[in-house]
Amino acid sequence: MSKIIVSPSILSADFANLENEIKKLENNGADWIHVDVMDGHFVPNITIGAPVVKAIRKVTSIPLDVHLMIENPEKYIEDFIHAGSDIITIHYEAVKENTLNVINQIKTLGAKAGLSIKPKTQPKEIFKYLKDIDLVIIMSVEPGFGGQKFIFECAEKIPVLKKQNANIIIEADGGINKETAQLCKEYGIDVLVAGSYIFSGGDIKEAIKSLR
Repeated sequence: MSKIIVSPSILSADFANLENEIKKLENNGADWIHVDVMDGHFVPNITIGAPVVKAIRKVTSIPLDVHLMIENPEKYIEDFIHAGSDIITIHYEAVKENTLNVINQIKTLGAKAGLSIKPKTQPKEIFKYLKDIDLVIIMSVEPGFGGQKFIFECAEKIPVLKKQNANIIIEADGGINKETAQLCKEYGIDVLVAGSYIFSGGDIKEAIKSLR
């Protein structure tokens, strides 16, 4: 991939004006919309479910990059895909021995499939699945909350995964700003997820541009 894809996380958006926030992202250069789904079990926070994804789908045509930070994702994948998700990423740590079955479930229902790994999970644990998925999300913070500081060692996972599969799309999620984005780009990142950095600076267009 030549162009860096920017996937703003709506976790940092104003949910009272979500349609306007989505439109601002779309009009100011966002490539995808990143939707963080948390269940209060796999991660210590609760966010949104499939009905919100369905509502977002009605107001934008750009890809919805849905990141399921939940236990037992296989129970909810069909709902999220029917709601309009283009990409469904599950956490390897949440599925383990059932990983391939859940990946196949996502693909059979017509969405692109991704695997995400936490900061302490080593890339080699998912090597055998790289041929079956479309992307990997490398968590560069502990999942569960926005606004955390980037863990620099996580960027080193990017070339390790690329060496195993040069065509795999790799996404960095957590603590992304202009400086950490540059580091990820040097390692070969394809997609950057940013929430606080994009929404808190006041100039969404400039923030998105600076990540590229």
